[in-house]
Amino acid sequence: MLDLLKSLRWQDIADILIVAFIIYHVIIMIRGTRAVQMLVGIGVLIVAYFGARELEFMTLYWLLGTFLSSIFLIIIIVFQRDIRRALTQVGQTPFTKTEHESAESLEEIIKATRYLSRQQIGSLIVLERETGLKDYIESAHLIDAKLSSELLISLFITSSPLHDGGVVIRGDRILTARCVLPLSKNPYISKSMGTRHRAAIGLSEETDAVIIVVSEETRQISLVQHGAIASDLDISQLRSRLEAIFVPKPDQTHIWKHWLKYGKNS
Repeated sequence: MLDLLKSLRWQDIADILIVAFIIYHVIIMIRGTRAVQMLVGIGVLIVAYFGARELEFMTLYWLLGTFLSSIFLIIIIVFQRDIRRALTQVGQTPFTKTEHESAESLEEIIKATRYLSRQQIGSLIVLERETGLKDYIESAHLIDAKLSSELLISLFITSSPLHDGGVVIRGDRILTARCVLPLSKNPYISKSMGTRHRAAIGLSEETDAVIIVVSEETRQISLVQHGAIASDLDISQLRSRLEAIFVPKPDQTHIWKHWLKYGKNS
């Protein structure tokens, strides 16, 4: 053990950390998407391949071997959307989003929520986080516009053809409207909760998204995350909860800048 530690180079440690970082972000990226089931399917085929070899099922072994010989090409075809999204994210620096930008986007969302609640307009606002929501917005209506309270309100007005379903927001942009979300199958959810609340809980059970729900019957504002719902929030409570989730602390916002500064001075 001591010999192994003595032979360990700094390059080996850096290599392990980089690989662990990549694996972690790949897991985060595919969590809550169909890619997980696809990976499980590929894993089953690999296990069957080695099992067929050990049991000498030669036909099955040859068939699976032929299929798996092109596994890298198959992975690229099956996961092309996830690979494209990952490559796009690689080009983003970890300190491009400032605290001011986060707070500004949240303020637009809060303004819209306040209006929707006062006017008793039902709404379902989905705030994307690390888990991609591509699987849930494929059939939704593409918006891809700068986030503003006015635009967000207009999407939920009952006379709007896009008012049904949820609106998905990524950062400071409204991605889609009329998004159909999965309903929760939790039998312990209160019977008083309608489709919007069940859809919000269902999505939060499968992803790390944060969802704001406004009830058109009671005007109540709810915040849903990780399968849990906080109901009957006022605007100040909503703001404090959203800021705790999305607005980075000063030391987190500038941590990369501090590292770069330290590296230059050392």
